[in-house]
Amino acid sequence: MSLSNGRQPRLRVIGHLLRSVAAAAVLTGLYYLAPLDRGVGVGTVVLLLTGLAVFGALIAWQLAAIARSEYPRLRAIEAMATAVPLFLVLFAAVYFLISKEYPATFSEPMNRTDALYFTVTVFATVGFGDIAPVSEAARALTTVQMVADLIVVGLVAKGLFGAVQVGLLRKGTDGGPEEPS
Repeated sequence: MSLSNGRQPRLRVIGHLLRSVAAAAVLTGLYYLAPLDRGVGVGTVVLLLTGLAVFGALIAWQLAAIARSEYPRLRAIEAMATAVPLFLVLFAAVYFLISKEYPATFSEPMNRTDALYFTVTVFATVGFGDIAPVSEAARALTTVQMVADLIVVGLVAKGLFGAVQVGLLRKGTDGGPEEPS
């Protein structure tokens, strides 16, 4: 039984959106379930650097997938829905670990939700409200996140949009609305 031409594009869009929401939900769920009970030290730095390397590899893989995709715009949305939550939970995990071991590092001790809230606040550049870095180490890490945020928002977004353009050119379209055939 074949789907009518009107339903197939909607189902494709819904599928992409559901995968995007599922990816963000799974990454957030893993953040809350992860055994973040070790102390802060070299392992924490390795965790962050490894996570950022995975983030970079994910972005590189996604750029290639977008350029090859039949629906590059939808694929780019999926890429952002996977990459950004991964980036945010990496920093949230580190902030949580630091706050747990050194409660005076921030203006108040943070649980996982507080750490995620703080990370999103920094990412969204809305400034500090109730939670702010107090120690020099926390301020340094927050500065690293701010610089990485600029890279994510600037270079990664530019890369994703460029990959979309490559995908559209490969399909032979001029950048108008994607029409599944």
